[in-house]
Amino acid sequence: MHIDFIIQRFKESAKDEAIIWNDTVYDYQHLIDRYEFWLNFLQTKTKASSVVAVRADYNPDSISLMLALIENGNIFVPFSFANKDIDEKIESAEVEYYIKFDTKGDFEFIETGIDATHELINELKVRKNPGVIVFSSGSTGKPKAALHDYTHLLNKFRTKRATLRTITFLLFDHWGGINTLLYILSNTGVIGVPSIRSAEEVCEFVEKYKIELLPTTPTFLNLILISKAYLKFDITSLKVVSYGTEMMPESTLKAFNKLFPDITLKQTYGLTELGVMRTKSESNDSLWVKVGGEDYKTKVVDNVLFIKAKTSILGYLNAASPFDSEGWYDTGDRVEQKGEYIRFLGRENDIINVGGQKVFPAEVESVLMQIDNINEASVYGTTNPIMGNVVAVKIIIEKDESLNKLKGKIRKFCKDKLESYKIPVHVEIVEQTTVSERFKKIRN
Repeated sequence: MHIDFIIQRFKESAKDEAIIWNDTVYDYQHLIDRYEFWLNFLQTKTKASSVVAVRADYNPDSISLMLALIENGNIFVPFSFANKDIDEKIESAEVEYYIKFDTKGDFEFIETGIDATHELINELKVRKNPGVIVFSSGSTGKPKAALHDYTHLLNKFRTKRATLRTITFLLFDHWGGINTLLYILSNTGVIGVPSIRSAEEVCEFVEKYKIELLPTTPTFLNLILISKAYLKFDITSLKVVSYGTEMMPESTLKAFNKLFPDITLKQTYGLTELGVMRTKSESNDSLWVKVGGEDYKTKVVDNVLFIKAKTSILGYLNAASPFDSEGWYDTGDRVEQKGEYIRFLGRENDIINVGGQKVFPAEVESVLMQIDNINEASVYGTTNPIMGNVVAVKIIIEKDESLNKLKGKIRKFCKDKLESYKIPVHVEIVEQTTVSERFKKIRN
């Protein structure tokens, strides 16, 4: 009923490659078989419209289970292996059943004893529509349980489009990862699941399976550049690298584009509360981008992006509604405008206030990473009794260099490229900067 169009496409492509997992290629007939198993399992083991959490990475069974949950009208709560505080999130999402996969694909089925009674969940049950609950990152406080009506999200996949051989780099519970997965499946493309998400492993996987699309983060792209894994493995099968989830330093974008001018670099934009929007970059090495699509309206108020979407969440299960009286959502993203294009400057909560002047870490990082011998820079604010805050940075260097020499190089290089209050006052050389399990930079 809900995904008949997807299953029909699977049947038409039954003998085609579908998933590469654990160095084994599975066809679409295998997905159909496992989908039918899981549909029967859910109808036998769970109540109608119940809330079911799944902890997994992408594998043939977890993917087939997700599709079966949609078709069966369940509310799906994905958790990746990297997800923390799952017990607390199970309570927030009112999870009634919990299916835990291990890395081999074996699973455990648990009845939690929880009865889902939240008014938003009941609203979805009355509609008899499937749902999905995705948790926010919690970077600005307690992770919020955002409830979507899955039927709204599926509409954009009904029109069949071209697809590429794609790595599922973003995690099982990442909104961009779910969107990519549904796009590839609905167009009967090929999904590749690397066993380890490291620069070397991913580049090797790209070479071995002729991967064409890598959806990733700016931090991971820079790790590829630093590691020089692209010299060890041939990644020229890549046609598109899409990036999002955090700010892209312009220097990283230009460096990657210079090395791989034939790879299209595409900036993506999506939010847990709204879904993933269509984007169009001004050029391959430009951070200017158009954001929107037929289901979205955008406006900029005081340099902050606001969005109204047909695919908005029904609401949070553990927090107040994030929308104003007219349905607009404050993204918290600072932008500048140029005609139809915008350029993201940074999140409002990342801004460093130096004596009343605003500093965006990504701007400073982009300049610093142009300096010889600097591989990575992580900029953050640190308290100062006079200015309130000053700019600090943790630096990874390629070759040994004294701290005093490095500080001098930074001051000299930045003098005519940054206002004086943006130039780092505190500089620290480190072996590695802090990166989350989702390959996003953690500034501290």
